[in-house]
Amino acid sequence: QVHLAESGGGSVQSGDSLRLSCVISGHATTLYCMGWFRQAPGKERVGVASIDPDGRTTYADSVKGRFTASRDDAMTTLNLTMNGLKPEDSAMYYCATWLECSYSEFVRRGSSAGSYDYWGQGTQVTVSS
Repeated sequence: QVHLAESGGGSVQSGDSLRLSCVISGHATTLYCMGWFRQAPGKERVGVASIDPDGRTTYADSVKGRFTASRDDAMTTLNLTMNGLKPEDSAMYYCATWLECSYSEFVRRGSSAGSYDYWGQGTQVTVSS
């Protein structure tokens, strides 16, 4: 049974940093893409960062230069280091996995929530000004 569990969220001040982690278990293969998404109240879930099985990453324009996604070689931990946090970064953050994604599909729709198969329960990030 696949299980994803996020941790590391919290309440911080504008300009602070946080590191989110996602522990992943239960996949029978390591050939999956991994992603971070966020959802603010009343808004749709949007992609923040994603990583393909070869470690290539994509980022939403709103977080480029501030957020860094990383994973371990065993594909069991996904991290999101968030620097220079802003109030508009406040949201519930989710990690997700997408089985058997190809690089071409990853480029085309790696930031789309509908591409992903498994999800964690989320961790809340609140940034005060």
